[in-house]
Order: sequence, then structure tokens, then C-alpha cells
Amino acid sequence: MVSLLTLANITEAGVKFLSPHDGTPMLLTPEHSISLQNTIGSDIMMQLDDVLVTTSPDHKRMREAMERSIRWLDRCIAAHKNPDSQNLFCIIQGGLDTEMRKECCKEMVARDTPGIAIGGLSGGEAKDDFCRVVRTCTELLPELKPRYVMGIGYPEDLVVSVALGADMFDCVWPTRTARFGSAITKHGIIKIKSYEYANDSGPIEEGCGCACCKKGEGGLGITRAFVHHNVGKETVAAHLLTIHNVWYQLNLMREARDAIIADEYPAFLRKFFANIYPNKADYPKWAVDALREVGVDLVSDTSI
Repeated sequence: MVSLLTLANITEAGVKFLSPHDGTPMLLTPEHSISLQNTIGSDIMMQLDDVLVTTSPDHKRMREAMERSIRWLDRCIAAHKNPDSQNLFCIIQGGLDTEMRKECCKEMVARDTPGIAIGGLSGGEAKDDFCRVVRTCTELLPELKPRYVMGIGYPEDLVVSVALGADMFDCVWPTRTARFGSAITKHGIIKIKSYEYANDSGPIEEGCGCACCKKGEGGLGITRAFVHHNVGKETVAAHLLTIHNVWYQLNLMREARDAIIADEYPAFLRKFFANIYPNKADYPKWAVDALREVGVDLVSDTSI
């Protein structure tokens, strides 16, 4: 809805789209969105919400979108045919206004959906504002229901959001950056399309367990030079980097979960940031500040 906003008109009935292909008008209602998700058997279903970019200065329109999202959730719940087998998530809106977010949280939690999403972020807002909104919402949500921050994919954002109380994320960034010829690694982004990797016979990332980097036992043993050679010529390079990048993201969350279970998440965070930024002076200030607020000190060697 945000990316096609120039082709859409949002009313109480739903979202009227003009097809980007032929201009044909289409109407997506809360009921129809639920019907589609019921039909394909989604394990996790999302309500239809009215979403604006967080940087919108129109406070009145932001409130309208927040309140409409609550009303649309009621319509989605009423239209849901398989509540015993498909989990409908509500979506909290309210932009960067924490009071509006609190109001929306209260209403959404009262509907008792199986999971709760925090929507409308990753819209160009400052990282400090992003963290403030995530923490404001998670502090008001039930502890035993999954908290899903929508549209978040940068590794730093993921690990900080987990510390702020979030559980689930999604983003096109890992696959999109793969199409641009870049690999996500524990030491940061590697732009493999750069000429310096033209004759590099090493794996995409040393020690990585993905099917591309491993040798033997089902691994392909793909080299950086191979990806570099193909990145501007064949889509296979994007496919291989996508496999690697998605594996990296899943493994990062797996390691985060293991660290939480072992009660070692602060140490995990310090190691994560040290791998990317060898000099502590380069740590992102927004991350240092956000983690300090929840008792994790990245700069010193101890946690509060």
C-alpha cells in the first residue's frame, strides 16, 4: 500500500488500487484479504491495515490510519474462517507518536489475536525514533505472544530489536542486496562484484554453513571469484548470494535465540558489534544508546 500509494485510494471500504500493469481498478477489503489468506492456508495471517510512512507530517491522517486499522482488524476477525488453524496477527500503527502507539496497543491487545505486529516502521525514520517506538510497544504487549516488527532486516536492527523485546522480523533487504552483488557476513557487507574479488578463491564467508560456502556433504564450495565473474552476466550469482544471505539471517536469529536461552545475550551483542566494528568508536550511537536503555553496555566489558 505504501509503495503503490500513487495508484491507490484508501477509504473505509478498503484500498482501491489501479493495476500497475493495465490500470484496471481493484478493491482490496479487509474481508477479501482474509479470504485470500484463508484460501492459501497461511500459518500466519496479517490483518489489512491503513499504513503511512512514519515521516508523514500529517498527524490527523496518522490518527485516522491508526483508528481505521483497529476497525479493520474487527472486520478481519469476523471474516476469519479458520481461527483454530491459522493465526491472525493484528498490526499496531501510530507513526512515531508514542502516545498514539500506546493507544493502539491497548485496543489491539484487547482483541486477543494470536500474535501482534508492530507496523509502519522502516519508513525512513531516524534509528533513535525506531528504537523508541519498538520499545514503547513491546513494553505493553503480552509476554507469551509473538511480537513481530514488520519490514526490518539489517543485522544491527535485528539484534537490537530483540534486546528491546521483539521476536520476529521480515525484510526484502537480504535478497535485494544479493541481487546487487553483495553478501552479508558477520564482519559486515562484502561487495563481491568489486574487482578485488575477481581472483579470490575463498568462500563467500569463511566458516559459513550455507550450501554455497560449504565444501562437500551437499555443499557447493562456491568461491568469491565465481560469484564475481557471474554477477554482471548471469542470475545464478544473485541466486547463490540469496542462499547465503538468507542462511546468514536465519543463523543470526538462531544464535540470538541460543544466547537468550543460555542467559548470555549481552555477551552475544558485544561480540556481534565487535565483529562488524573493530573500533568501538565506530559503534552506531543509536544502537549503543538503545541497548544502554535496556541494561546492555556495548562500550565497556560488563552489563548493567
